[in-house]
Amino acid sequence: MGRVAVAVIVSLWVIPISILVNRIVPDPYMDEIFHVPQAQQYCKGNFKSWDPMITTPPGLYYLSLAPVASLFPAMFFIQAVSSFFEVCSTSVLRSVNGVLAVLCSIIIYEIIIHLRPILDGRKATLRAVVLALYPLHWFFTFLYYTDVASLTAVLAMYLACLKKKYQLSALLGTFAVVIRQTNIIWMVFIACTGVINITLAHRRSVEKVDESHESVRKNGHLTPSSSATVASNLRKRKSKGIVDEDDKSRLSTSIYSATQTSGLLDEIHDILLTAWHMKWDILCSFSPFFLALVAFFTFVYWNGSVVLGAKEAHAVSPHFAQIMYFSLVSTLAVAPVHLTMGPAKRLLWSFWKNKLLSFFQVLVAFITSFLSVHFFSITHPYLLSDNRHYPFYLWRKVIKAHWSMKYLLVPLYVYSWFSIFSILEKTQRKIWVLAYFLATAAVLVPAPLIEFRYYAIPLYFMIFHSDINNDLHWLLMGVLYIVLNIFTMMMFLFRPFHWDHEPGIQRFIW
Repeated sequence: MGRVAVAVIVSLWVIPISILVNRIVPDPYMDEIFHVPQAQQYCKGNFKSWDPMITTPPGLYYLSLAPVASLFPAMFFIQAVSSFFEVCSTSVLRSVNGVLAVLCSIIIYEIIIHLRPILDGRKATLRAVVLALYPLHWFFTFLYYTDVASLTAVLAMYLACLKKKYQLSALLGTFAVVIRQTNIIWMVFIACTGVINITLAHRRSVEKVDESHESVRKNGHLTPSSSATVASNLRKRKSKGIVDEDDKSRLSTSIYSATQTSGLLDEIHDILLTAWHMKWDILCSFSPFFLALVAFFTFVYWNGSVVLGAKEAHAVSPHFAQIMYFSLVSTLAVAPVHLTMGPAKRLLWSFWKNKLLSFFQVLVAFITSFLSVHFFSITHPYLLSDNRHYPFYLWRKVIKAHWSMKYLLVPLYVYSWFSIFSILEKTQRKIWVLAYFLATAAVLVPAPLIEFRYYAIPLYFMIFHSDINNDLHWLLMGVLYIVLNIFTMMMFLFRPFHWDHEPGIQRFIW
């Protein structure tokens, strides 16, 4: 079992379903009507051409040129095509995401075993396969959208950062931004987690050296083992200022003891103080991230907007209700973990232990949530007019079923966020959880349109750092994802419908 097993398992569904989708839906559909012709222009070498309706950068189109170029010699040799452009068909372009989905599953496996090095190989394989089945990622594997490429690039960036390959991480992050511009937020988040991990590792190394010196002072002499430990630690501190923790004691590069009870302000103070002492090491390691951030802001200033095209329909808006929707969708996606009696009891017990603070936190959460859904709940014209998307029906049949419904959902939003925080804080420091929440909000709040696709990246980060050790929970999640995938693909392929005001076949999509 391992990365090869994961790749083979994922390929077993990517290949046949891709063939089925291309046979039943051979022509570009939905956003593909913009992406496919644009990629074909690049295949012609016309890199100055640009469709003003496309909002994302051209990273996916550049990426697609590599597999197209690799296929051209063989297809030309067997006289299947006569030009490079002919290889750039809808089915071939869709296959790019199929290849990326397999690569993404391998990256997911690598992240899992890095964060949990003592995890059994079969369990790591199971978790990677389950996460590869996540419906919002799985469905768009078979269409030419930017989502799979975006997720793959972001997770590759994160894996490189976890392995302390910061220049490579920044390079992958830059490419992730070229695929989808909001990935700049995840680039900043990953850089922040890298800084947190470095400073924590440095503090642990200092504490170990201090403990060794204290032992020497008390005993009056050095044992061979303590002498070697002190010398080794001093060499590491002098040369790098960064110390790698023993793999067997590491659940994650940022995970800390469950018994640690330091407050958020204490953590911020400690990290800032340590970071200041390590400023040159951090500056050298993370300067490429800073350069990419400067380049991004320069582009936004030159472009006049974050999005490239259709700026009026995708104007930045204070859509604070978006993070409420995300919390509920993410909790449902990990329902076996969040919606069982065990986590609910632990959450209630944590409230009971500190009733005054918990009451204040719940009160603030309810007030904030009510204000968000009342004043900052945006109804985008696309949401109201396009009945091909599932959010259209959720909006009409659930949120807008009655004027009070959006307020009645507030307790579910609040519980979802508290449950997410509770599970993350079991393995992550408070400052990491805060950074995660701020990054998620920074990505979702400016988006006026409710698109569940936007929730995929923060959901993956949440699951990676959640303490989900029950194999039954993973199996139940896998079953849930498979059922949803079968339903959505059957609806997409075999339940087409027609619009009176527009010719052509319409299909249900996320």
